[in-house]
Amino acid sequence: MGYEWFVSLRYLRAKRKQTFISVISFISIAGVALGVAALIVVLAVMTGFHDGVRQQILGNVPHVLIQKHGGDISGYQEVAEKAMATSPLIRVARPYVSKEAMLLSRNNVAAVSVKGVESGNKVFDQKFLTVDARDVRELLFENEEGLPGLVIGIDTASSLAVAVGDVINVIPPMFTITPFGMIPKMKPFRVVAIVSQRGGFLDTYYAYMTLSQAQLLIDTPDQVTGIEIEADSFDHSTRVAQELRAVFDYPYVVRSWEDLFGSFLSALNLEKLGLFIVLGIIVLVAAFNIATTLIMVVMEKHKDIAILRAVGATSRSIMKIFVLEGFIIGTMGTTLGTLLGLLLAKNADPIIKWLEQILHVKIFDQAVYGMDRFPSVVNPEDVIAVVIVAMTISLLATIYPAWRAARMDPAEALRYE
Repeated sequence: MGYEWFVSLRYLRAKRKQTFISVISFISIAGVALGVAALIVVLAVMTGFHDGVRQQILGNVPHVLIQKHGGDISGYQEVAEKAMATSPLIRVARPYVSKEAMLLSRNNVAAVSVKGVESGNKVFDQKFLTVDARDVRELLFENEEGLPGLVIGIDTASSLAVAVGDVINVIPPMFTITPFGMIPKMKPFRVVAIVSQRGGFLDTYYAYMTLSQAQLLIDTPDQVTGIEIEADSFDHSTRVAQELRAVFDYPYVVRSWEDLFGSFLSALNLEKLGLFIVLGIIVLVAAFNIATTLIMVVMEKHKDIAILRAVGATSRSIMKIFVLEGFIIGTMGTTLGTLLGLLLAKNADPIIKWLEQILHVKIFDQAVYGMDRFPSVVNPEDVIAVVIVAMTISLLATIYPAWRAARMDPAEALRYE
């Protein structure tokens, strides 16, 4: 061990008369630790919320959407095949039909967006009540006896006061002209499943039926509203959309999920950055404590510094001693804060539930956020960024005290001793 390291470690263990300096050192370590832990926990929670909201958006929104200006798409099978051949990143292309409609039960009426889908649609990856996805596919696409099937959300079912097996009427915005006036078109459907969806704020007001039944309902047997494109990953959606735009020009319009909701997610990212900056000030305050500690050590150890200079220590070595002391404080604080932050972030959900039981308050309302647990996702890049920022600030805080110690004149320091 170099003597600079030895002296730095020795200055951290103050003598009995210098206990106050030692206490300040531990306060500095605790300040850095709390700041680092707060940064890691908040960034993990913001990342969890960001991923949760993104999953809610992608619960019903396709990665890329192909539509046509001014009307529906004819010859949609050829359009889907052409889209599949555009990029190897495209996993599947599915046509769909979407139309606003009214659902009429014996007790109430509800406005929904009726969506005709194929059996591989994302809605079948959701959680169904009383039945599983395999049964829903069988009831919708394979059971041709009796009334056609309809899947509705749990909120819609509550509003209509219906359950699985009940019959409701679907009323699209289409009218039949008779001698008695315009009569709205109406078709009965049987509720075959009720879905509890992850993306509640997007999917609550959707009602699902087969593509063929939706085409019959709105009298467009050879047309669809659009083509849903599913890529290998949602991260590839922008690239896939650009490749599709090169193939499908006007009157087609190609939009990725980021085009539809990217501004909302950008706002979340901006909020995450803002919290990082605000909480980074906590680490900055802790760095001032480190600087204060080193200044007090320099004032207390002026005789030791003068003796070291007198026996041959260079200004660079003296400066290195106090830089190392600040480095040790910053490293200890950052290490403890990282461990504490990871522990809290990994166990955020049980901790929140425990606080709710102890305080008898509702901290996280699952119904409001549409998430079944308190979101907390530790991103390794965020942790590395926090560690780098904390260590950089800690090292910068050591420069001025170490520089003052290196400039100390041994003759002046020992003149009155």
